[in-house]
Amino acid sequence: MQVNDNTFLITGAASGLGAATAERIVSGGGKVVLCDLSDAVEAHARSLGDAARAVRGDVTSGDDIQAAINTAIELADGRGLAGVIHCAGIVSVAKLLDRDGNPADLDAYARTIQINLVGSFNVMRLAAATMASNSPGADGERGVIINTASIAAFDGQVGQCAYSASKAGVVGMSLPAARELSRHGIRVMAIAPGIFETPMMQGIPDDAVAALSAAVPFPKRLGKPDEYARLAEQIITNPMLNGEVIRLDGGIRMQ
Repeated sequence: MQVNDNTFLITGAASGLGAATAERIVSGGGKVVLCDLSDAVEAHARSLGDAARAVRGDVTSGDDIQAAINTAIELADGRGLAGVIHCAGIVSVAKLLDRDGNPADLDAYARTIQINLVGSFNVMRLAAATMASNSPGADGERGVIINTASIAAFDGQVGQCAYSASKAGVVGMSLPAARELSRHGIRVMAIAPGIFETPMMQGIPDDAVAALSAAVPFPKRLGKPDEYARLAEQIITNPMLNGEVIRLDGGIRMQ
């Protein structure tokens, strides 16, 4: 599969990893539908020109994601939806017990699982149903799905029970989904980013950012969103990448 002349749906596309991925795909001759709850998604789509469309949508809503897919099909002009890069998600921090011994809020835990894990499944199921009807290309390929996990799936920190569990679920879905969708010619991959310069990092003190950067073996800095986008592009164009989770973290292992 190539980026040029193909159409992709990107969730969480108003900023950060999703926004950078949209920019890279458009620069490579592709078309994108940007899906996000943020008002900023429309401005970002306009900045990308005629190759981009914006859809305000919640990844946990079947109707919203189907509307985004329908927009992608229209934009594709008969070629169909070629792939999905699912970047939408939230970060949550909450200890099982607070300093007074009170238990964590169950609704907050469920919300993290609902957005990060159930949302990923929702996007994947609807995209797969659409791509399965595409005309096969080289090797019989009909589409590619790229989910976003996290190194927290493997190296979860104190207070990350909900976030780590949600991202571990994304990791766990990758292989069985790839095996199931192989008969339709659809590949499934996941990227597990480390610590990246995204809006999720806003508000963290400079000394904390410096400490996190120093913990990365090489390069000793936070990841840049375009580095995620470059890996997504490589996954799209390399048909042997399937059923795997790739850590993109500079070699960091959180303690």
